[in-house]
Order: sequence, then structure tokens, then C-alpha cells
Amino acid sequence: MSSTEEGSGLQQGGCLADPHHPPPTRILARAVQVRSTRRLAMLSNLISGWTGGSTSRAAEPTSHAVDDGMSGPHSYDYDLLVIGGGSGGLACAKNAANSGAKVAVCDYVQPSPAGTKWGLGGTCVNVGCIPKKLMHQASLLGEGISDARHYGWDVPEVTHSWERMVEGVQNHVKSTNFGYRSELMTLGIKYFNAYAVFTDPHTVEVTDKKGKVTTVSAARFVIAVGGRPRYPDIPGGKEHTISSDDLFSLSAPPGKTLCVGASYISLECAGFVRGLGMEADVLMRSIPLRGFDQQMANQVKTYMEEHGTNFIAGVPKAVELLADGKKKVTIEGPGGSTEEAIYDTVLVAIGRDAETTKIGLDKAGVATNPKSGKIEVVAEQTNVPHIYAIGDVVEGKPELTPVAIQAGKLLAQRLYAGSRKQMDYTNVATTVFTPLEYGVIGLSEEKAIEILGETNIEVYHSFFKPLEWTIPHRGDNACYAKLVVNKLDGERIIGFHVCGPNAGEITQGFAVAMKMGATKEHFDDTVGIHPTTAEEFTILKITKSSGESAEKAGC
Repeated sequence: MSSTEEGSGLQQGGCLADPHHPPPTRILARAVQVRSTRRLAMLSNLISGWTGGSTSRAAEPTSHAVDDGMSGPHSYDYDLLVIGGGSGGLACAKNAANSGAKVAVCDYVQPSPAGTKWGLGGTCVNVGCIPKKLMHQASLLGEGISDARHYGWDVPEVTHSWERMVEGVQNHVKSTNFGYRSELMTLGIKYFNAYAVFTDPHTVEVTDKKGKVTTVSAARFVIAVGGRPRYPDIPGGKEHTISSDDLFSLSAPPGKTLCVGASYISLECAGFVRGLGMEADVLMRSIPLRGFDQQMANQVKTYMEEHGTNFIAGVPKAVELLADGKKKVTIEGPGGSTEEAIYDTVLVAIGRDAETTKIGLDKAGVATNPKSGKIEVVAEQTNVPHIYAIGDVVEGKPELTPVAIQAGKLLAQRLYAGSRKQMDYTNVATTVFTPLEYGVIGLSEEKAIEILGETNIEVYHSFFKPLEWTIPHRGDNACYAKLVVNKLDGERIIGFHVCGPNAGEITQGFAVAMKMGATKEHFDDTVGIHPTTAEEFTILKITKSSGESAEKAGC
């Protein structure tokens, strides 16, 4: 713990003279250890997880307690400085403070190219999961109003107010920002609303919005800066487009919208824009939802097309601002031909870049992947032993808010509460909140085949129609359930996939079963709740290898 009061910062350039600063040889050795240990861990996961070497329940993560040399007394300003006030960073800071550590958090949002900025809490709360889910819900409510007429409700024609929805969403977001700041104050965590840049391995300079620079030192650091949207390198690619950083706070409805990219962010945004009554096109270079199971991805795409979203094959070549404020987009198709289209809004969702290039990691000695800009870690520890990283900046880990939260919480407990529990990154559940939701745990069918071979897996599957959809006559066989099992390991489930309403709620429940190492027999032995869509997984009988149709009629 800190043995001095705030303000006893180190002088820049004193790292070699200070016994707490790791010498360059130690940093280099740690970099080699990170890479070799990570390769061994990946190999071990593949062997034990998918080839029959596991026991009846999922193996617990192996503890990897590495001494970072910072457990004793020190003369730095803080025990822990967290750079990034998103969900993961805040979880780490709060858990460390609860264990008695002297903690500070630096968080500063640089405005998007369109000028949007926000408060404490990171991407998820401000411009990600939370406003996205609320706007998805707004879209579903519109669909529910239409269904209600079939159920006997005399519902007049209704219109949607984008402005009123945005006001409600932003009020919730701002109340959450305030709650986070209050919680930091209650826990005695120093909050710097300032941009932090390393000047040496134990020191950062933090610059606030007025340009005031403060030097702060800490025994340990956690890098949790996340990522920001990537923009296409084309004329008008930044100047005349917006991203998910901007959409949720637009003061006026986006109107006819082109969503560039077929990522989950693009499809989610296109889905609720269309569901709220506006035109939405998706400009797709190759495949939808890259990295996800492609059968499920195309199930989502087909449903969206049937409900009015237009998918265009091609890439943008230029975005031009017209005199009336609309945007003319030049699109190059698969064969090289070009066409032009006019939109009110162009939203880019072609990926995200880690925010690691401007925070002085070179001064701290922290190694990054030169291609991705992400940080390679072992047990969240970088090649510099007292500097850690969590969340979207970490190489090869799921870019999900709950993953960052869990990793941050467990890291703080290892550092300050005597725990040895490690983050387990396997079988992490997630859901894509498209109009037809898609929930997934574990491997895609393609990845399972790549790892085990097609003859060593089996797929149990079924199309289905929720009972609630029967009266409005919606979507025969639009929904789909699939289990991918490892035949070499007693049909242990290695991939869970569902397309349908409330997929997120369904998937979260089954995630526990998969963490416990559930097999197909466990699912078969479970009595379903009737009539629900989740019960579909307790009655799956048809295999892909049988060639039998998985389509269904009746209850």
C-alpha cells in the first residue's frame, strides 16, 4: 500500500535509478514469456477442451500468480492507477478499493469525428450495449403493437418519436454516469477526468480539458482504454459519416440510412432503424457477422431481408455531402462496377481499433501487436510485470463488456485480496441483438470442424416457430436451434446457437450448463418448460448427418 500522501510524483526519466522500475532486460524477458506462455495455453485449451481430455465438468482455470514486485511498501502516489473508466476499468478499480488499495481512475473521452462525447462509464453504457438494447426494445415494441391487433386489441395507427426516445435513452445514460461518479467518491477513488499518457513505467501525465497537466505515479497500472470505431480511408469517409459513437444521441431521426459493414454493430443498428420505420441498407463486403456461425448469420440476414432491410454487395469508394445535407455514396460492386445512391445518414461499422497508440506505451515498455495495436497478456499481465491490461485492448480475447468486468474484478482480487482465481475466457456467452436475436456459446460449426474434423462432431438442430407468433402468422421456421457436440467426448456440447425472440435470456441460462461441461444427454434428461422456445433444446433429436429435414409443424 502507498506509504505517502498524494502528490509525491516521480521525476520523468528516473526509471533506471528507481529499484521499483523493471530494467529493460526484465521487460524483454517478460515479453518472451508472454508470447510462449500464451501459445502453450492456446494449445492446452484445444487439446483438453475439444478432444476428449476433459472430465465431466469444465476444467477450472489454472492459477498463474506472477510476482510483479509491487506487493510491499512504496513511495508512489497510488497503489493502482486504472487508465480507462469503462465497465472493466471501473470494476477493477472498485474491487481494488474495496480491498483497501489506494486507487485512481483516469478517463477522458476524445470527441468522435462528428463531435460526440460522453461521460464516465465507457462504450457500453454511453454508446454501446445500453442505448443499443433500449433502441432495439423500441423497435420490438412497434412490432408488438402490430401483433396486438391480431390478439384482439383495437390499436389505432401509431407514429414513433425519435426525439422522445433519444431523450429517454440519454436521460438513463446520464443517470448512470452520475451513479458511477458518486460510487467512486463513496469508495475514495480519485477520479481524473483527464487523458493519461505514460512518461515512464511508473508515471503518467494526465491532461484535462483545459490543458492542465498533472504528473501522477502508481505502483501498478491497469490499461482498460477499450477501442473506437474505425473509419474507411476514402474521400468523405470521416467528414460525412457517423458511427455508433454518434447514432444514439442524434437530435433528429437518421432517415434513410446506409450501414457500412456487416458486423454485429452494423446489423443491430440497421435492424432497429428499420424497425422504427425508416429505410435501412447494409453495405456488405463479403459475409455477414464474420467470426460467427455462418448458418446462424445467414438466418439473421434472411429474416432482416424479409422485414425490409436491403443488403448490398460491395464497398464504399466515396461519400459526398450534397447541398441539401444528404450524402451521395459511390459503391463499388463485386465485379468492379460502380453505382451511386443517396442517403440521409451513412453509418460506418467496419470494425474497431484499440486505443493504444497515443498513451505512451513505448515509454512504459509495454509491447503491443504491431498489426492490431492490442496488448498480449498472460493472466492480464503485460510484458512489464506491474502493468496489466483488460477488456478490448487485450489480444485474442472476446471484446465483450461482461468479459472486461469479470477480468477486472478477478485481477483486483488477486492483487489485493489474496485470491488466486483466474479469468476463464472459454465458453463465454453472447447475443447479437438483431431483429431476430442470435445467442451463442462456444464454437461455431465451422470452427468445431476445423479443430476436431467433420467426422468427430455431430450437429443436433431444429427450426421452430414461437407460439406467440402463430396468431399474427409470423415467420414459419424463421427461428432455429442448434447444438454442436464432440463425439470424442461423450457428446459434450461445444457449441450452442439459437436464433429467436429473447435469445439473450435463453442463452444466459444455458451458459451455466456449458460451463459445467454439459453433454447432449444432460439436455435430453432435462424436462422442458412448455410452451417456451427454450424447451426446444431439451427435445432436439434430428442430426445433420441423418439428412432428415429439421423443419417443424405444430406444437
